[in-house]
Amino acid sequence: MNTPATALIAEDEALLAQTLQNELQTLWPALRVLATAGDGLSAVQLALQHRPDILFFDIRMPGQTGLEAAAELAEEWPEHQAFPLLVFVSAYDQYAIAAFDVHAVDYVLKPVRADRLAQTVVRLQNALRQRQPAPHSSEQLDPVLQQLRALLSASTEATKPDAPLQRLQLLQASVGNQLRMVPVDDVLHLEAADKYVRVFTTDGAEVLLRTPLKELTQRLDAQVFWQIHRGSVVRATAIESVTRDESGRLSLRLKGLPTKLSVSRLYAHLFKAM
Repeated sequence: MNTPATALIAEDEALLAQTLQNELQTLWPALRVLATAGDGLSAVQLALQHRPDILFFDIRMPGQTGLEAAAELAEEWPEHQAFPLLVFVSAYDQYAIAAFDVHAVDYVLKPVRADRLAQTVVRLQNALRQRQPAPHSSEQLDPVLQQLRALLSASTEATKPDAPLQRLQLLQASVGNQLRMVPVDDVLHLEAADKYVRVFTTDGAEVLLRTPLKELTQRLDAQVFWQIHRGSVVRATAIESVTRDESGRLSLRLKGLPTKLSVSRLYAHLFKAM
């Protein structure tokens, strides 16, 4: 690269973020750290604003994990620009190993060790030298999306309890001041909404659950319920049609629901026949 490489650091502990930045300055003086973020949402916004070459993302941050932030960023990233190289920072070996095993550029364990970070710097410099100009196509994002899907799956498996979770048969949902028992067989669509999950059923009803969507999906049959967005899960057999717009983005309609639902880049592989 003729111009200096740029980076963004996302780390919720300010002292650790400063330590990482100082070590990078020593090991790679030409690297420009454009900004630091203390949470996943800010990391996504700053990355879209600055378009850095490299992202150092802490795995665990408030609001959004580093993995979730990276997945959201991939959804919003412009197709004409190469996606940043990802380095995950973690105090938890199982996440770091998962990242390494699916070919993340590298991972850094806390506390940061200068000798280990030096290896990361060499890998990043080599990767940047070998990087090809991004084509005007979504194809350059495919390896990144594949990597993030594997990472998200690995992190979900790592946090599952040892005992197998029992499949949900009924959902206990709020309808006004009443509690309604909703058979899972009647569910068409689940959508995350703030602290709740909106559940749309075959009879046209909409009810609210307090259980997080991530927790619900672990207890639903993945062959029956497909995640099509970070905050959206649908019954696969209820999909009526899938369309692709001029920019290549997918959306679908469900039988019995008038609303068109967006399919994120991360889950577009479910409809690869298109």
